[in-house]
Parts: sequence; C-alpha cells; structure tokens
Amino acid sequence: MNVFEELGISDQLIKAIKRIGITKPTQIQGKSIPHIIQGKDVIGESATGSGKTLAFGCGIVEHVVPGKGLQALIMTPTRELAEQVKDSLVKLSYEKPLNFIAVYGGVGFEPQVRDLKRSNVVVATPGRLLDHLSQRTIDLSKVKLLVLDEADRMVDMGFIDDVKQIIKQCPGKRQTLFFSATISPQIVKLADQFMVNPEKVFAENRVDPSKLKQVYYNIDKNMKISLLIHLLQQEKSDLVMVFCNSRKMTDFVSDNLRANKVRAIAIHGGLTQNKRLKTIEMFNEGKVSVLVCTDVAARGLHIDNVSHIYNYDIPKDANDYVHRIGRTARAGEEGKVINLLCDYDHDNFSRVLQEHRDFTIEKLEKPYIDRIRAVGLDNMRRSDSRGSGRFGNSRGSSRSSYGSRSSGSSGPRRFGGSRPRRSYQRRD
Repeated sequence: MNVFEELGISDQLIKAIKRIGITKPTQIQGKSIPHIIQGKDVIGESATGSGKTLAFGCGIVEHVVPGKGLQALIMTPTRELAEQVKDSLVKLSYEKPLNFIAVYGGVGFEPQVRDLKRSNVVVATPGRLLDHLSQRTIDLSKVKLLVLDEADRMVDMGFIDDVKQIIKQCPGKRQTLFFSATISPQIVKLADQFMVNPEKVFAENRVDPSKLKQVYYNIDKNMKISLLIHLLQQEKSDLVMVFCNSRKMTDFVSDNLRANKVRAIAIHGGLTQNKRLKTIEMFNEGKVSVLVCTDVAARGLHIDNVSHIYNYDIPKDANDYVHRIGRTARAGEEGKVINLLCDYDHDNFSRVLQEHRDFTIEKLEKPYIDRIRAVGLDNMRRSDSRGSGRFGNSRGSSRSSYGSRSSGSSGPRRFGGSRPRRSYQRRD
C-alpha cells in the first residue's frame, strides 16, 4: 500500500491528511491503519518520528462522534508529547468538529476541569489524569478507543502501575492501541492483560544506515566541554541535539555553550511546562540551533531537520542510544552522530557495541582545541560524588593543544583511552 486511499479511510480524512502536506503513508501507517479502522486492537512498534500519531489519529477521527462526550483517551509519558499529539489530532480532524484537550501537571487544574466537560478526545499524562479521576472531574465511562503512546518510555519512567489503574477504569468493551519504539516484555505482559487478540505490526527503523555516519572521540573528562564547543563551532550543521544523562549535566552543558556564543537551549523535566513548550517551539523554528536535552524530555517529540546528534554522555540503556541516533538521517537526508567519551562512558559505550553489533562507529583523532574556563564546574563537582558527572580541574583559561591535527581513523568498532588504557574489540 502506498496511498492513503487504499487504507480504508474516509474522503474527509484523506482531505485533511493531504492538507497537512502528507501524500504517502509511512510503513507503520500502511501496516496499522487498516486494522485500526476495522476496530481491532493493535500493537505497533516503530521508531520515534515514524508517523505513529497519524496512524492512531486516523482511528480517533473516524470513530469519535462530535457531541457524544469523551470517547477517546491517549496516554503519553511527557507533557510536551501530550501537547504535540493534541496539536496533530486537531489538524487531522479538519472539518470535523471534535473537541480536544491535553491534560498534564505543572499547569492549573481548574481550567482543565472546565475544558474536560466538553472534550471528545483527551491526551493525558498518567499522573494528572489520576488526579482528575480521584477528584471525579473526568468521566471515562464512554471511552471506546484507548491509546498508549510511547509505551516503553512509560514503563521506563515508572508509570506502569498508574497506567494499569487508569485502564481498569475504562469500559471493558473498547479498542486498545499500544504504540512504542520497542516492545519490551513488560509491554507484552500489559497487552496480555488488557488487549483482545491484538494485531502486531512492525516497521523498520527510518534511519538510512548508508546516510548515517557514527564517530567517537576519546577525551579526558576535563576537556570534554571544550571539545564539544570546538566541534559545534567547526562542524557545518542544521539543527543539533546534544544528549546528556541528567538534568544537572544538561544545564551545565547549555550554560557553557551559551557562554561561548553557541545558540543553545536546554530542556529537561526540571523546567516549568511553559518553559519546556517555549523551548521546543524555539528549536523547531530555528531560533536556536542546539537543543541540549535528557532522554525523557526529548523522547517522542517530532523534530525535523536534525543533522547532528552529540552524545555528551553515553546512555546506560543501549536502546536509548538507538532512539537518540534515530532522530537524524531521515527522509533521504544525511546525518552524523558524534560520541564524546571519557573514562566514565566506557562501560556504557561497550554495552551499545555489544547489543548493536551492526553499528560501525569510527574513532577520530582528537583535534587541537582551546581549553575553556567552564562555568558552573564547582556546582557539578559538588552535585555528583559517584563519578558520572565529575570533571577534572580546569582552573584558568590556558590554551591547550590536545591531540594532533590529524583527523584520521583507527578503524571502526574499536576505541581505547589512556586513562585507563583500554581496548574494545567487537566479539562476533
């Protein structure tokens, strides 16, 4: 199937899809939409940004009836994703008078209560949704379509018990859709408990390996921020995402990028909701060129034109590495992933190589770089006594030549460092 007319959806919905500017379904859309329109339960696995929202959105727009109360509930792991999904559904329901609301914490409760009274579709994070259920300000008795979006991330974030509690308050006779970047055993168990003979659909990763270049540098930890700034200033790029493993590190990196005239902005769970939404808006509109983020804050967000992914920290979960790099090299465009490794990244990077043996990650020699005076360094030292966020002494702003000018490679799938000296070879 390569056109929406063949997927069994109405002319009105086809018109709305074309108005958005989409002319051809993605793989996950082509495989899942026919089942969804037929009212079947569906488990869909595909990467972030592969079109899952439009897939389940087609079922919502086709089956929800205006003026008949709340009939569709979508649960998402983050506030930003809830807003993004709601906005996408509004565009998809063009010329159909449906009322949508995004429900999440960090904003006023009473305005949500008012809007819930006339909503047909609710997109919600589990915590705030439970608040409304406990206050009896939301009625799920007429829900006929339930969607769990980014299900694996909800499991990772510890929402599984909240999700179960919410599902149990929905009618037993309903259509249930689970969409996720990966289908973990916990999701399979959840599906066994709450779904009826679900259709399982899978889509290949949208990243084109032939257009994705992955590299890494070995660097002393007290030179890591200096190397990042150097590369951002030297690399020709469109939008850039820099991933960190913690909120404190995200703030540290973004503060230092801005201090060195790099147009950067941070997003993580510690920011207010208005700030987080404004951050995504500024990045999508190109008002800033570098988004420094944690996995939780960035997961599920649809962001186009990302040319470079920097892993300032290597994630502990190898699947998170895959989610990160899947944001570039899309739709025929080239992309680059740059990993910055110091001594505390080696174990995580080894895990990535072990679990994803098909990756070719090339080692690059360290360039000559200026050693910058890092701002907020003392706070970072005090905040992390376990080593994963510690930095070495960087007092002063002395010029340092680090490595050679050569950008040659020592070959793929190996990396080593001098503190301690380690060699990594893939075992097949």
